[in-house]
Amino acid sequence: MTSRTVLITGGNRGIGYSLAEEFLAAGHRVAVTARSGSGPAGALTVIADVNDGESLDRAFAEVEEKLGVIEVVVANAGITRDTLVLRMSDEDFDTVIDTNLGGSFRVVKRAAKGMLKAKFGRIILISSVVGLYGSAGQVNYSASKSALVGMARSLTRELGSRNITANVVAPGFIETDMTAALPEEQQAEYKKNIPAGRFASPSEVAKVCVWLASDDASYISGAVIPVDGGLGMGH
Repeated sequence: MTSRTVLITGGNRGIGYSLAEEFLAAGHRVAVTARSGSGPAGALTVIADVNDGESLDRAFAEVEEKLGVIEVVVANAGITRDTLVLRMSDEDFDTVIDTNLGGSFRVVKRAAKGMLKAKFGRIILISSVVGLYGSAGQVNYSASKSALVGMARSLTRELGSRNITANVVAPGFIETDMTAALPEEQQAEYKKNIPAGRFASPSEVAKVCVWLASDDASYISGAVIPVDGGLGMGH
């Protein structure tokens, strides 16, 4: 595998942290953005907020100075503000859309400049099974995650002739601090609906992303790849 410069947003915990670990293990130069905390040992951590364009400009400049032009970007940073639609405030909706969708746009736009010059790039957008499957109480989150599919496909049509791919990875239930905090009865109920009968480990999502960034996946673009144990199949 060719060694690349990789930037992962929200790489200080959860899936983002695992992404950084897997890309490092594959021999890549890895940087992560974080608002607090840091990525794993061996990764360059830059302080940035995907909602703050100036902080992203500084982060990109630092990564490019220390590691080189960003060749792979993984837009992973995201938030939730779950509640039923009639209880959801305009702020709850707007904040989630601006972070999950707007943040991805801001990161991808900056990364695309260097990719166009290099005539190489891998854009990976982290969505969710609920983006297409739907989930009660997550109108804002589902909308933000389904919109990433349109983004990836438009990017593919704009940038594909320059050897730049754009794909979506849609995780299902993942073993994180959030799922671990759920009552055992609730975890068991969720698992009943997953054909695989279990939650995924963060590394199972990360390994798919590492493969998408590889030379072996150079002819895949505009795709939605579920990592959900079969939960959302057909959606």
